[in-house]
Amino acid sequence: MITLFADYHTHTLYSHGKGTIMDNVMAARKKGLTELAITDHGIRHFTFGTKARDVQKMRCEIDRINENVDGIKVLLGMECNIISTEGDVDITDDIRKHLDILLVGYHMMVLPKSVKDFINIYGKNYCARIFPGLAEGIRAINTESMIKALKKHKIDIITHPGTRIPLDTTAIAREAAKQGTALEINSHSSFMTAEHVRAAAREGARFVINSDAHTPSDVGNLDRGLQIALEAGLESSQIINAVK
Repeated sequence: MITLFADYHTHTLYSHGKGTIMDNVMAARKKGLTELAITDHGIRHFTFGTKARDVQKMRCEIDRINENVDGIKVLLGMECNIISTEGDVDITDDIRKHLDILLVGYHMMVLPKSVKDFINIYGKNYCARIFPGLAEGIRAINTESMIKALKKHKIDIITHPGTRIPLDTTAIAREAAKQGTALEINSHSSFMTAEHVRAAAREGARFVINSDAHTPSDVGNLDRGLQIALEAGLESSQIINAVK
């Protein structure tokens, strides 16, 4: 039996979500959660990026909620993006100082660091969809870029690994285990099957089951991810948002 107490991946009106921070908090409380992270998109997302000027405002709003709302702890995070093959992500030191938790993943609608990175990350990944013979090479580039990001930044969670861009999730799991980073089993759009999870677990990786909610009604909807974890034979001790 695995019981989950937190949802560490939710979006609000500050990026791609449909509700306010408080809407997500109330939904989480209704689902019986005791922790919640607000993790809007990184600042270089073309259409849904969080505005850098809003981060301090979000920090103050969450601090007020934590002071006045009982029964739940709210964290401020951000779902940042890989923007270069050297493992850079779209976060600044000024933003990082306000965050409690850092999530990183691949998204395709993101401004890369350079023209070369645009070609290597987005151009080649799109080409690989048309020409399957390129897939293995670009998968290796994607994987190495994520490994470099894990070494370069203190990342708490890798979001939906393998969903947007192909990755060697076993190699990612090996480095994530070294860095203390959890791999997400995403209840909304997970590439991580039970087979992938078992392979990652053999590398010593830890996991987190999140909703990736973009509406308040989806906050705390963790059943799909939980089912994958159960099929993979995970125990509560391997999941960072499970009651031990």
